[in-house]
Amino acid sequence: METKNVIVSFILTYYNQPVKMLRGCLDSILALSLRPYEREIIIIDDGSAESPMNELMKYGDDIIYIRQKNKGLSEARNLGIRMASGAYLQFIDADDMLNQAAYEHSLDLVRYCQPEMVVFDFCNKPTHGSTFEDSEAMTGTELMKNHNIHGSACGYIFSRSILGSLRFTPSIYHEDEEFTPQLLLHANSILRTNAQAYVYRKHKGTITSKKDKRSKIKRLNDKHYVITSLQQLSLSLPNDEQKAMQRRVAQLTMDYIYNVIVQTRSRHYLDRKLSILRREGLFPLPDKAYTTKYKWFRRLTNSNFGLNLLVRVLPLLKRER
Repeated sequence: METKNVIVSFILTYYNQPVKMLRGCLDSILALSLRPYEREIIIIDDGSAESPMNELMKYGDDIIYIRQKNKGLSEARNLGIRMASGAYLQFIDADDMLNQAAYEHSLDLVRYCQPEMVVFDFCNKPTHGSTFEDSEAMTGTELMKNHNIHGSACGYIFSRSILGSLRFTPSIYHEDEEFTPQLLLHANSILRTNAQAYVYRKHKGTITSKKDKRSKIKRLNDKHYVITSLQQLSLSLPNDEQKAMQRRVAQLTMDYIYNVIVQTRSRHYLDRKLSILRREGLFPLPDKAYTTKYKWFRRLTNSNFGLNLLVRVLPLLKRER
């Protein structure tokens, strides 16, 4: 008798997104070659104003729908983790979707190579490429020590066996940036592919599109919390893991400084934040040759002239993009 074990649990988080986009997300999963007993689709409705269930009836037994009081993305994903039974987990925001051919390639890597993680790329609309390049297997420590990473928790499929007690911190922005580096350090076998397996569909309702002052300040404060949390964690890690985490902390600190400039456009506010980073040992940025962009940003932030230049120029560049 064939054993019917779930290969992948897809954890969809939903909160007031257009139901049409949710259906598109579900259809992109159901279009995959996974047989019904090989997949599990869990929708966590984080207290939306209206339940989408009336428009999801056609999916029947293909989905598991759970509705909770509004607690935020972290709590919704944590509930999905508790409910999931698959050997592998995949997070998806309900307003995004999977790129079929590229995600099939990622699934093939899971089926035939059985790594602990497959890390793939993103795109903004479905593509139809069928030729992909994959890395040799590496540890998460090697990946973070030698490469910049994308922090999104939707950017990889991973074995639940490496999760342990790791969960998302509730009620913060940038929860992925805290979660992903820690998960990577748990992984001893990672495959990277250039397959653009995840389609990120930005629209007015996305969290990152909120532009009111309160949201901007909370986003900056939460990013600072994540940086200091990872920095503190790095101090207790073995040497190679510490170097890997410190590279990620430096990258996040650079991004944080960039966003302080772009979001506030205030040299006074920037100086206050740099003073705090200095006391915490996070500034000046470490003298490392991580990337060309990092080296130039570090040089500019190390002088008064460079800081003034960044405050004048970066908001203009952001506006043009």
